[in-house]
Amino acid sequence: MSTDIKIRKGLTLRLKGAPTNTLKTASPSTHFALKPTDFHGVFPKLVCKEGDAVQAGQPIFYSKYQDSIQFVSPVSGTVKEIKRGAKRKVLEIVISADKKQQSVTHKLPSLDKITPEQIKEQLLISGNWPFIKQRPYDIVANPNSTPKAIFVSALATAPLSAQYDVVLEGQQDAFQLGIDMLSKLSPNLHLSIGAKESSQIAQTKNCTIHRIKGPHPAGNVGVQIHHIDPINAGETAWVVGAEDVANIGRFFQTGVFDASRTLAVVGHPLNTPCYYKSTIGASLEPLLDDVGAENLATLRVINGDVLTGTATSANGYVGYYNNTLSVLPEGNRYRMFGWLPFAGPNLHSMSNTSLSWLFPKKQYTPDTNLNGEERALVVTGEMERVFPMDIYPMQLLKACMANDIEKMEQLGIYEVAPEDFALIDYANSSKIEAQAIIRDALDLMNKEVG
Repeated sequence: MSTDIKIRKGLTLRLKGAPTNTLKTASPSTHFALKPTDFHGVFPKLVCKEGDAVQAGQPIFYSKYQDSIQFVSPVSGTVKEIKRGAKRKVLEIVISADKKQQSVTHKLPSLDKITPEQIKEQLLISGNWPFIKQRPYDIVANPNSTPKAIFVSALATAPLSAQYDVVLEGQQDAFQLGIDMLSKLSPNLHLSIGAKESSQIAQTKNCTIHRIKGPHPAGNVGVQIHHIDPINAGETAWVVGAEDVANIGRFFQTGVFDASRTLAVVGHPLNTPCYYKSTIGASLEPLLDDVGAENLATLRVINGDVLTGTATSANGYVGYYNNTLSVLPEGNRYRMFGWLPFAGPNLHSMSNTSLSWLFPKKQYTPDTNLNGEERALVVTGEMERVFPMDIYPMQLLKACMANDIEKMEQLGIYEVAPEDFALIDYANSSKIEAQAIIRDALDLMNKEVG
């Protein structure tokens, strides 16, 4: 069973540096890191200390307020360092990998007779549960809640993002088993794919398939939820990444936690952008050999896509949920007459005062320059042009900035996540940090409303 959905509002950013379909295996990494900051809202309680030997799949920390949710090591080795920040906040647990890998193996019940309660128990004790996130609030799912539906998006529309027909190549059996297990946790499992998707993903069973057509952010799961089964107050939906579904499936095949990650390493500073087989938490340095060490000082490395990713460095590590590693030049230079939107042939703008509208298929090579500073909100209609939900984005942002909980509820805060406002960050002339405003508002709602 499948349905078609057409998204009309949005913006497709055409950037140079998209990956070829070549899939390489990254050079082995000697150091890995698990970062509690990847799990928003989780307060970690460590169960290891520096010098401890750990196996792949062994718990490293758990959630302070939900101790059944465990976060496990992606590899076997020795805990080399626990990096802390202000107020002793845990930032990274760095693990020095062994040459010979050993994994914790779990005994699985018969998959033919497995119950939803057993599936949930296995996901929790094995460390696979953090792959499941929940809406509202865009946090790790509460295992004690019952979702109205589970959503999986196998459509990527963000600039230079990894395409799932490549990411899931050769993983179809594991992906199908992951879908089979998740379908037992909710009778409503929705899989979104591209309108022209013809790979084996389109043949997935035990789910409702939705073919999505339209510009970015059509690939955002929040947009898909809005058009398929919107979330109201008191309701919960679970969200699982496409490759995370395959990782869950492989766990139920082998009984071993799988930390595999397929990464698209992209950006126009690269000579040959392509895909790499890597591991969650792996060091980024081997993935950036194509750039050259002498050039890294002038580049920004981003864990994720260019709109929603987190700035890191060549000394950083693969993020827990990432399928894309982006590289852009730093925007540390100024343009003469920078206030003129047509002051350069490589400047893209939604405004008709720019010449970019004359070249709709042109690919651009941007840097990280904001081309302006934060200024007052002005009613221009720019936000509404790129926001394909039946929500007033400017009014919602104002309510969030005012911490008006009642108005936030009325304006649809339960339906959104920070990534849904990424294009607003890019397109609106006020230069406000819309994603940060929504993140703070969701934290407030979670604290006050729950």
